[in-house]
Amino acid sequence: MDTAALFASVVGASPQEGVERFASAGVPIFPCKAGEKRPLTQHGFLDATADLEQIRQWWARWPDANIGMPTGAPSGLEVVDIDVHGRVRGFATFELARREGLVDRWQALVKTASGGMHAYYPIDRHRPQPSWQAARSGIDFRGEGGYVIVPPSRLMFEGNRSGYELIGVGHGDAVPVDATALRQFLDPRPALPAIDRTSTQREVDADRIAAWLATRVEGERNRALYWAACRLAENGVPGHNARNVLGPAAERAGLHQPEILSTIRSAYRTVMGPASPFRDRASDRPLKGQVIS
Repeated sequence: MDTAALFASVVGASPQEGVERFASAGVPIFPCKAGEKRPLTQHGFLDATADLEQIRQWWARWPDANIGMPTGAPSGLEVVDIDVHGRVRGFATFELARREGLVDRWQALVKTASGGMHAYYPIDRHRPQPSWQAARSGIDFRGEGGYVIVPPSRLMFEGNRSGYELIGVGHGDAVPVDATALRQFLDPRPALPAIDRTSTQREVDADRIAAWLATRVEGERNRALYWAACRLAENGVPGHNARNVLGPAAERAGLHQPEILSTIRSAYRTVMGPASPFRDRASDRPLKGQVIS
């Protein structure tokens, strides 16, 4: 699919004209509330389809609806979303990533209603990549489990209605983004020592991990806590020790106790299986840089 050509074909089109062109191109779409990003169907992006009759029914019911498109496998497209809100402006970060060769082979660039940008890339069907946020960098990734609003949709932004518009076309062959490498570039994780499976004594630098966790901002905090808890679990740290070390850091980042405990338990179940990691206090060992009472 020529994504840039599709977006160019809907310049100046009405929503009804636009959705028919997406359907003709075989791109699944779904309706979102006029002037907003909120889905109008019960299951949101999971309802997306390229079936023309269904699409005509939706837009007959909601003629001014914006157009949502699922990212990842359903559409064959992934999107790097450059945000502009408050003091966060993702363009400088995107340029640094482009210079590193991480995001430089896009298919199309679309201006968003807020003045940000969507950079579109083909997917690698052998490497599904989940959506994520790097809020401090002003960059989001829309892959599996995500969606974007597409041209010719328009949003209300700061009292004005502003549209999504094609502003750039890729040069040469577009290639998929390595979302893992991009995320590590934008938001590096503290490295942990390799696990010695032959040793019964394992140490991790919990101070360093906790300090990193405490600096996470909204949109990153829960994911960062889950990642940190998984790393401690993989290094054999008992669950209640992880709670004692990571809990205060997560609170400083703005999370609440119920969410903190639930996230740590979920991480430990993922790594260690369904057995509770919080009941064997006799086997607890101090963490490097921490004294656990």
